[in-house]
Amino acid sequence: MRVVDRWLVFVAGVSKIMAIIARSIAGVFHFMKRLAQWKNNNPIECHELKISTWNVNSLRVRLPQVVDWIALERPNLLALQETKLPDSAFPDAELVALGYHSIHSGQPTYNGVALLSLAPPTEVQIGIPGWDDPQRRLLAASYAAPNLPHGKLRIVNLYAPNGQAVGGDKYAYKLDWFVRLNAWLKEELTIYPNIAVMGDYNIAPEDRDVHDPVAWKGNIAVSAQERSAFYDLLALGFTDAFRLFTQKAHSFSWWDYRFRAFHRNRGLRIDHILLSHPLTAYCASCHIDKGPRHLSRPSDHTPVVAELFCPNTAI
Repeated sequence: MRVVDRWLVFVAGVSKIMAIIARSIAGVFHFMKRLAQWKNNNPIECHELKISTWNVNSLRVRLPQVVDWIALERPNLLALQETKLPDSAFPDAELVALGYHSIHSGQPTYNGVALLSLAPPTEVQIGIPGWDDPQRRLLAASYAAPNLPHGKLRIVNLYAPNGQAVGGDKYAYKLDWFVRLNAWLKEELTIYPNIAVMGDYNIAPEDRDVHDPVAWKGNIAVSAQERSAFYDLLALGFTDAFRLFTQKAHSFSWWDYRFRAFHRNRGLRIDHILLSHPLTAYCASCHIDKGPRHLSRPSDHTPVVAELFCPNTAI
């Protein structure tokens, strides 16, 4: 190799190293800025409202990852699914130490949903009203947002049934669950114009949300009836926040633990943030954060994050 070539390779290598260092320093300053804001009881810049959803697949196992992610990202609202804990075992103390309020509806081993927030929740709803369902799958609450129209943000956190197999009893339960959800959300929209419905829907709405649509055709999470149930929610007046923006192809939020699915990016996009129409005007971004899926002993899901910009929002 000629001297000039070696010099060019050296300069290119140094440039890459400097770029990495610059990004790292910027990340540190960003984190320190957010930490200082938190200590001053101004957790996030007044115009920025970050809402997020994450199926953690056992909060007992994933709590250190959740704590680290919250400390770094400082979401205003975080919806968790599959906590798999009874309410008595929910880690309130750890979340209070981070500056978060929490509400939880859980049960041992299965299901369980929680809402974490920087502002206190009000008007809490556990489960779909009028239905005595023993499975802990839905939790809703309101939060003061004085600079949004009507001054309030309603958050619905859901963990939809998986359905197991098309045509079975659990599949019928899933479809019935969505019918009941739809009827209730229709009523909620008449009371709360600003609603975000976040969680694990266990539905990939389109073929582009599936790594191999041909192999999955007609299977659970992509069947025509399930997709129809999802579209019926959109017809109420909701928008899929992720699809408000141009996204990279093959963007997924869930990957099977088996077959090196994550490393091969063989996944599904089944975790969604649906926004009522008044909120879509404030939505500035929505993305899937794959970072936590790279960790040791991760959840099979990863967070989905949307940012709303409403001047001087207090949440």
